[in-house]
Amino acid sequence: MPQPSSSPTSNTDGYDIAFRVLLGAIATAVPLSNLAWLGGNLTTWATDSGPTAPYQPVQALLHPDQLWPHLDETSRLIGTRILPGAVLIALGITAAVLWKRRKDGSNGCRQRVAGTATHKDIESLMSKAITAKARSLRPSLKAVKHIDAKDTGILLGNLQGTKREVRMGYEDVAVAIMAPRSGKTTSLAIPSILSAPGPVLLTSNKAAGDAYTATLEARAAVGRTWSMDPQQIAHAERTMWWNPLADAKTLEGAGRLAGHFLAASVDASQQGDFWSKAGSNILSQLFLAAALDERPITDVMQWLAFPADRTPLDILRDHGHAAVAAQLRGTVEGPPETRDGIYETARQYAAALLNSEIAAWVTPQKDVPEFKPSEFVTSMDTLYLLSKDGGGGGSAIIAACADSVMRAATAQAERAGGRLDPPLLAILDEAANVCKISDLPALYSHLGSRGIIPITILQSYRQGQSVWGDQGMDSLWSAATIKVIGSGIDDPDFADKLSRLIGDRDVETTSTSHSESGKSTSVSMRQERILPADAIRALPKGTALCLATGMRVATLDLRPWYREPGADKLAAASDRASQSITTRAIAKATPPKQSDFGEAA
Repeated sequence: MPQPSSSPTSNTDGYDIAFRVLLGAIATAVPLSNLAWLGGNLTTWATDSGPTAPYQPVQALLHPDQLWPHLDETSRLIGTRILPGAVLIALGITAAVLWKRRKDGSNGCRQRVAGTATHKDIESLMSKAITAKARSLRPSLKAVKHIDAKDTGILLGNLQGTKREVRMGYEDVAVAIMAPRSGKTTSLAIPSILSAPGPVLLTSNKAAGDAYTATLEARAAVGRTWSMDPQQIAHAERTMWWNPLADAKTLEGAGRLAGHFLAASVDASQQGDFWSKAGSNILSQLFLAAALDERPITDVMQWLAFPADRTPLDILRDHGHAAVAAQLRGTVEGPPETRDGIYETARQYAAALLNSEIAAWVTPQKDVPEFKPSEFVTSMDTLYLLSKDGGGGGSAIIAACADSVMRAATAQAERAGGRLDPPLLAILDEAANVCKISDLPALYSHLGSRGIIPITILQSYRQGQSVWGDQGMDSLWSAATIKVIGSGIDDPDFADKLSRLIGDRDVETTSTSHSESGKSTSVSMRQERILPADAIRALPKGTALCLATGMRVATLDLRPWYREPGADKLAAASDRASQSITTRAIAKATPPKQSDFGEAA
């Protein structure tokens, strides 16, 4: 019976294994023989035992006694066997560690995702281009020989897997969508504030252990710090007041102010109904009357309580606003059920002004300085605007103040030739909760060209849709020249949208088939998503995606402030500020002792 012959496939596999073994032997023998020759000569030199041997690495590996007969056996063993072997093992371990670091992205740098941007793809966001751009945008830097990095743009992070800094310029406008504890404050808000070359505006719903405490002392060293804390998040002493009616002396300005109270009270989907629009109209008419007569904003609440009060009608007529006065009179003298519903709606929107603690921040205060946006935008000062989530009218005041600052900055830029220099940085953290500026998407189209750099920070895309509606959020997203996406994106629709925006890449696929004639290999190309939706959802903390206009998406390693030089001093300052907040909170919560009443009596 004939014996079965070995298959061609088995023979081919055997040849492959033999070839690999041969390559491994050569890769080991060549460096080992050279190390043996080098070790023998070094031993001869170190022991002064005779002349060194000529370059014969094979002989040194196989017959070291013939090359160095004058060496004793122990020295020869150490120099040509033990030492070369130890060096070769050390080199192998080092190579393995370096390869693992490159593969796993160790030492603080993750490996760049295949298909995302290299430094050449985003060259306009790198140091050289950003510096050149800063010179052209800021006249004050044109004659400066060396420009500090902080004066060229806002650090977003390092290009993943490298130490190359990625910065947005001082004509970019940004939207950051980052879930809680994904680095939005520690890696974006705080570093941006600390390195800002001009005035800074920050909105937030937290104080202790947040951007407020981390930057308060550092910003106080370069300018004055203003804190508006109507709901006592930081329990800050009232050292300022701001007049929201200063910009309400026109119908447009009064309408914008009323719009902030509307946006703070109802979602975008509800702002178009009859009662919401009517309530907002009444507020704008009364705000206009109070502003024209230079009254405090709290007088509006008195007029809302008594619709029959003719004072606002008389003021509007006296100042030439007869048409507005007629509209107000028509509402007041209309059907009682409709009038009462409209006025009640307006009362709800402005209800926060009934709180004397909140109202004190927006009415003249004796011996308390007035915050003036027109002066702030030309300073190095910092304005902290603090409000609780869902603060209603309290957050309306915060939004109105932020809006007033950005409008004052726009006016100043126009007077200065088109741009602010240095630029104004506006960090709108928790914008969907405490800073609902209704037309922010429209403002984005020109703020950057004025040297006003907003960074709107949201927890999710849907959060923005609840404030500005689907079209408004789409407009904000489209108008932002820089989009930063952090970890924690759990919205499947948004993750898939991002995946499609990032695009596809070509992937080489190798397939192997076996037949009687042997093994054959074929290579084909197919396309796959650079980052599928599940990979975007699983972005690790400390990383982010950067989508810049006209550029391939870049993956970033974030740079939290506590890992930067000088972090110890900043941490200590933050602790002091947090402790001050705690002390003030305890003092307010502690009832006075009985002896205190006796002393007062």
